[in-house]
Amino acid sequence: MSKVVLPTKGPLLSGKGWTAFFVALIVVCALAPVLNMWVPVDSPLHMSDYAVALVGKIMCYAICALAMDLIWGYTGILSLGHGLFFALGGYMMGMYLMRQIGRDGNYKSDLPDFMVFLDWKTLPWHWTFSDSFIATLVLIVAVPGLIAFVLGFFAFRSRIKGVYFSIITQAMTFAAMLLFFRNETGFGGNNGFTDFKRILGIPIATQEMRMTLFALTGATLLGFFLFAKWLIGSKFGRVLQAIRDAETRVMFSGYNPLPYKLTIWVISAVMCGVAGALYVPQVGIINPGEMSAANSIEIAIWAAVGGRATLIGPIIGAFIVNGAKSWLTVAYPEYWLYFLGALFIAVTLFLPNGIVGLVRKWLSREKKEEEKPQPEPVQEARRAVAAEQGVEPDALASLPVDAKGARA
Repeated sequence: MSKVVLPTKGPLLSGKGWTAFFVALIVVCALAPVLNMWVPVDSPLHMSDYAVALVGKIMCYAICALAMDLIWGYTGILSLGHGLFFALGGYMMGMYLMRQIGRDGNYKSDLPDFMVFLDWKTLPWHWTFSDSFIATLVLIVAVPGLIAFVLGFFAFRSRIKGVYFSIITQAMTFAAMLLFFRNETGFGGNNGFTDFKRILGIPIATQEMRMTLFALTGATLLGFFLFAKWLIGSKFGRVLQAIRDAETRVMFSGYNPLPYKLTIWVISAVMCGVAGALYVPQVGIINPGEMSAANSIEIAIWAAVGGRATLIGPIIGAFIVNGAKSWLTVAYPEYWLYFLGALFIAVTLFLPNGIVGLVRKWLSREKKEEEKPQPEPVQEARRAVAAEQGVEPDALASLPVDAKGARA
């Protein structure tokens, strides 16, 4: 009986990959702060506060796109409700920021202004730990993770998948949005949370704090990318891809898909929650509109445009789509949604593997052209020239010759 040889596990990133990773880390943690804080405003190299806020916001979206790639690209689970987990992480951070306002609000009360306006006398029970930064960090992870676990457990155990699961996630997000719109829930109603003053006692509007949040977001995005790369390259990741391609065969092979799907589903939700928590202090507001169906669908569009099951593709897609959105909503605000719909249809029909898939296909074609064997007349001509000059034919391999054997 022949011995089965398992493939050896490759490095996390290639040499060029590690170079690109550290370049990106230096750019977000060192170069961008220098360009914003120390380069003069009138210099063409200056990075404006608007650019810092825009790129910081898009990096939060890129984390969501990466989370979507883990469940859709590598596991075959399409969620149309990931905006819920993004908003929950944002609300957890927003509650802490509202408590940090203290008596600096319009009503000079220990309660948030919207509670004073609604004639509330005490904080509701779910605001109990909102004044603790450590507790807030725990809730940012725990709340989206717990809700994702409950939904995923019952859905995956019942073997709900495909379009039915997508509809359930969207319905869940819509129901949560209606709940958060109600004033009596204690989440600010239609207006949500805004007018933040400080974080950890430090004014949030300072240039230093803005760049700190920017660098932290960039480092978090890169950290999640490395984590996703490691996860997909592990045995766990290979089982996820097998579930995506043939879940029934995986079951017949002795694997229970439930814990694998549930684990990656919860991880994806937590990543979106962290992205929402980083988003809120940079944008300065969080309201139920973040749970809209359109926002959740956009996350899937970013992954599709960049290229599913590539990790880097959804990040690229988030930057391209949101960069275009930032420009189009100013230049042509009435046509933005039409552009988004046309983009999704075009990618589905003509770029099923996204932008990264198109680039890989092009590079593969170029490589095949280079490795294509040369026509026989050219090889014969080189052998003739080599024999005439008394050298090996390989010595003339780089010299073009015509059909008669003359050196070009």
